[in-house]
Amino acid sequence: MNRCLNIGLAILMALAITACGGKGGKKAEKPIRITTVACDDSFENIMCQEIDVFEYLYRDMSIIPYYVNESAALDSLFSLKTRTIVVPRQLTAKEVSYLKGKRRNVKQSKIAVDAIALIVNKENPTEILSMGEIAQILSGELTRWDEIEPNKLGRIDVVFDHQGSSTVKYMRDSLLNGKAFGANVFAQKSNAEVFNAVKERKNAIGIIGVSWISSDMRAPDMSREDRIEALERNDTTQMDFDSGIKVLKVRRDDDIRAYKPYQAYIYDGSYPLFRSIYMITTAANGSAGHSFYSFVTGFRGQKIIQMTGILPATIQPRMVSLE
Repeated sequence: MNRCLNIGLAILMALAITACGGKGGKKAEKPIRITTVACDDSFENIMCQEIDVFEYLYRDMSIIPYYVNESAALDSLFSLKTRTIVVPRQLTAKEVSYLKGKRRNVKQSKIAVDAIALIVNKENPTEILSMGEIAQILSGELTRWDEIEPNKLGRIDVVFDHQGSSTVKYMRDSLLNGKAFGANVFAQKSNAEVFNAVKERKNAIGIIGVSWISSDMRAPDMSREDRIEALERNDTTQMDFDSGIKVLKVRRDDDIRAYKPYQAYIYDGSYPLFRSIYMITTAANGSAGHSFYSFVTGFRGQKIIQMTGILPATIQPRMVSLE
């Protein structure tokens, strides 16, 4: 069971105890409205922050998240087990029609554009990879760092989060046209393990969502009051990546310029590895699920996404330092 779900269940138990009247006939507290969200596990750290702030602002609502792969999230929506999901694609017209046939009114909105970052050990001298080189590494055509440029690190070990992740699917579909990865590609169990593998292994290259390496992920260490205050400010700040690893620049094959996955470069399309994130709900108006959907797609929810390092759908990108 994941960390956020553990926290959510603990909160629910405490709320249930509070809401029950004692033997003396104490009046029950206002009932808590509860809903579930099935979220692609690539976006877990983002959704944890969204839920934390939402529940702080709206004390009569509680969100129970389930972090699963993209297919499982979609299945939970179509099987009517949950009304709200977060996945890296929109529903098709056929899928919307199916849900309408089940008397479910569908709302879906792009909430962010996520970049896929390539990370290496700080001692790796490589700074830039082209899209063609990335494809050759994933297919197993390039297996050693010195086949790209002078480099003494030997074999290239590629590490993903897990085999069923949407990150794996994105890289396979967009760079290999659905073909199989080479023997040098390995699955970990989580994004955190990808990060740790790259820190520990000099020859590894990690494929990871950019929010997992943004230095702004220190936001959970802030008090809720400070975080709410930061969300209300309409300022523009700088951001950078975790200093424990190196983030590679990526260039298109027909372009000599290479870019890191900063928000501004995701925004203008200069950074080539990106995908859209959608929130989809069939929750009724006035329900906790619909309220949460409105929150995430509104100003505060979008500002939280901005603070995680990926590009929100409706807020301008932040400036980055080029020094």
